[in-house]
Formats: sequence, structure tokens, C-alpha cells
Amino acid sequence: MTVTPYAQVLFAGPDLLAGSFAELFRARLVELRGETALADIVDTGAGYDGLWHRVGEGSGTCLVIDLEPQSSSQHVDWLRTELAAKTDAQRIFVTSLFGQLDADAAGVACALIERTELHLGCVDVPELPGSHAWSKIPAHQYRVLLCNGPRCTRRGALPLWKKLREQVKAAGKLECEGGVHITRTQCQFPCDQGPTLTVYPQGHWYQVRSEADVVRLVDEQLVAGRAVPELMMARP
Repeated sequence: MTVTPYAQVLFAGPDLLAGSFAELFRARLVELRGETALADIVDTGAGYDGLWHRVGEGSGTCLVIDLEPQSSSQHVDWLRTELAAKTDAQRIFVTSLFGQLDADAAGVACALIERTELHLGCVDVPELPGSHAWSKIPAHQYRVLLCNGPRCTRRGALPLWKKLREQVKAAGKLECEGGVHITRTQCQFPCDQGPTLTVYPQGHWYQVRSEADVVRLVDEQLVAGRAVPELMMARP
């Protein structure tokens, strides 16, 4: 069992309570740190209030291990800033897998506990600049939202997202006048008809099950401006 230099270690991320990833993660965590370590898991799938509460009720030094699959430097800085605002920043440290999760995420996360050189404090976190070059609303005609919630992801939404961006960019329509602004979302519903893709301002709801569906939607709806009734979801 790993000996930690911290009074408290918390593993924070979505989908840590149920599902295939959670099953592997929890089993490996028990193997490495014992059954009691399961109490150190904080699922953030529904938000971060649980994490703020757990950190706030503790005492002594605390290490938060970020297990957000879409984590980045910006996400970690946000996490550090929020933790500093909600508790004693001097005692809180953060380390992250920066979204590089695999089947042994628990093993990698536990190894990070001893890698103190990779732990970031929550004091003097760099502030966001007052203005960014990317701070303007991007030019676009269509707003496309592709669901990457848990059920759509299980139906293959992630590779479809990559194909969507690739096709829109190849068509010369990515974030330009008359073009398309695309965004990944969490659950949009209805999950049983997913993966779900919505197009605005038309308010069209599409079911995309393959890369061929994505190509057709880009060519017909987003380039030619024609709806694709065959791919539209059934409405009550």
C-alpha cells in the first residue's frame, strides 16, 4: 500500500462510480491503496460541489488528482483557482493526468502521489489575461452541437466528432462567414436515438450513427443548406 506525504488524497473526475472505466479504476485502486481508498473518490459528473465540500471539510495538506478525460492546462488552472477561493490555498495541491487516461489510470494516478515535483500549489495561480485574441464570438451561420455524453460516447460519438471537425474544415466552413461553429456537449437527450447532433438556428435534431451520416450532413445541411429528413430524429 502506498504511503502518502499528504493528510488527504482525493481522486476527482467523472464516471468514477459506475461503468467500465469505474470498474477498472476502483478495482486497481483497492489493489494499490486498500478498500478505504474508495472513500477518496469524488465523482464530478454532476459538478464540482462534492469536491469543494470534501476539500473544505478536511484538515492538513490535501492532494487533488485530476481525472477529467478532457482536462488541459486551462482546466487545471481553473481547478486550482476555484480550490484557492473555497479553502486554505496553502494546504491544497493539484496534479493531473491531463486527460491521458487508459485502463490503468488508477495505477498512474497513484504513482503521481509520490511525484511531488509534478504537484502544483493553489497559491499565485496565473490569472487569465483581461483580453484574448479568441475572446470574440466566432463568425458562423450554423451552430452544430454533437453530444459526447456517456451514452452517445458508448455509441461512437468521439470518432464522429473528429470526423465532423475534419469534414467541416475540409469544406472551408469552420468558424467563418457563412460557416459552422461546432461544439461538443454533455447529454442532450434523447439518448436512445443517439448519437445526437443538433443544428441551429434551424433547430434540427439528427441521429448520426456513422461517418457516412456525418459526411452527408456536412455536404447537404451545412454546405448546400438542405435538411436531411432521413437522418432526423423521431419527434412525439
